Amino acid sequence: MATFAKATFNTATYAVIRPTYPEQLYQFIFQYHDKTGRARWDKAIDLGCGTGQVTTELTRFKHVYGIDPSQGMIDTCERVATKKWHPMGLTFMKGSAEDLSQFKDQSVDMVVAGQAVHWFDYARLWPELARVLRPNGTFAFWGYSEFRFAKYPSLTPMIREYAQGKDPKTSLGPHWQQPGRQILDNHLFDIPQPPESKFKDWQHIKFTGSYYPKIADARPVILKRTLTWEGLESYLRTFSSLHTFHEQNPEDEAKKDIGEGDIVQRFVTSLKGGIKAVGCNPDEDIDIEWPLALIMARRK
Repeated sequence: MATFAKATFNTATYAVIRPTYPEQLYQFIFQYHDKTGRARWDKAIDLGCGTGQVTTELTRFKHVYGIDPSQGMIDTCERVATKKWHPMGLTFMKGSAEDLSQFKDQSVDMVVAGQAVHWFDYARLWPELARVLRPNGTFAFWGYSEFRFAKYPSLTPMIREYAQGKDPKTSLGPHWQQPGRQILDNHLFDIPQPPESKFKDWQHIKFTGSYYPKIADARPVILKRTLTWEGLESYLRTFSSLHTFHEQNPEDEAKKDIGEGDIVQRFVTSLKGGIKAVGCNPDEDIDIEWPLALIMARRK
């Protein structure tokens, strides 16, 4: 999370190009919340709200709060997310997931987190959620792992080497903040379950498709997007690991402006070459998929 909090991190680009979660995901979570047909829809919190992408989708609730430790992210929310419709408006505040002292005991109906789940200190978070959630209140946390080319599985090793390789000069692998990135790539299996004395109906749903054969109960991938190559490059530039890579290798970032191509542009060129090698047109728009995992439970 420290990278996103830096003043040099481009939160505006992050807000525009990151994948947006499908309505299917929100409906899946809302149906779980309303399993008994007596759910309350008064107050919801979005932890690690980033630029407010998830916060603005919680329109079934009367009061919605987005919390993030990065002032830059909160500032972007204030400029962009608050312009989106919500019946009671949105409130954004700087803060941590583990300290919800501004909320009263048993006053919250749902707590969510999208692509922030890997940053939390669960030894501190579970007691705080148990305190603020009403009985039968829900938490739902999700995150996605490395993107895949839906039509070109042969490019997966190339993507893996770029994002997870071990050479700090040719790969982003050593530049991720850990163990956060590993938690996402392992589809949230490393997150400890909340105490059974406080929570019930634990669910771990894997929308990972056939990309990971060892996941026997995987569901089809639901997080998808069609991008131009320019759009893909913009997405790749939102990686926190790239920000760190360029801090440590400023000479590589300079190559972007003199026509030689930095690590992102070289990677995109390699991907186009891989598509051309299988006899397809590398200039067409590309279908991207992100395997996604979701964990949920309800307060007893």
